[in-house]
Formats: sequence, structure tokens, C-alpha cells
Amino acid sequence: MPGAIADEMQAILTDTFVPTKLEIINDSASHAGHSGDDGSGESHFTIVIEATVFEGMTRLARQRAVISALGDIVGQRVHAVAIKASAPAA
Repeated sequence: MPGAIADEMQAILTDTFVPTKLEIINDSASHAGHSGDDGSGESHFTIVIEATVFEGMTRLARQRAVISALGDIVGQRVHAVAIKASAPAA
């Protein structure tokens, strides 16, 4: 079951990018007891997002766009986020 932060990220990314694909995977359990694990169960995520807005953007630019859209979530409320952002295949 998704948590509050995962739900918030889902809403922000959906509103911002209107993705054709969006998966938010909670990786926190595999990091339990490690650095950055705050015990909330929502400290580490993988985001898989596909959106037409990413067409023509570099991988780094796509990742920066996602991080920017998420505001204070990344680095303050969540310890780590892996981002796999792409444009839909033509």
C-alpha cells in the first residue's frame, strides 16, 4: 500500500508531466538499518516516468526536471530517489 509521500509524489508528477507511464517504487525495505533510513518506511524510492515533455532532453535534464518538480521531497523528506525518465518511443 502506498504511503503519504509516495502518493504526494504521484500527484505532483502526474500534474506536472502528464506522463504516459509512471511507477513509484518504494525501495525503503531494502535499505532498512542503513544510512538514510529514518524508520518511516518512505526513505528510498525509484521513479520510472515516461512523458512527451522529455523529448529532446538529455538524461540529466530529465532527472533535474523531476527533482525540481518534487521540491523539498528529495533530500529533505526522502533520503534517496533513483529516477528513470524517458520520452515515449516514436
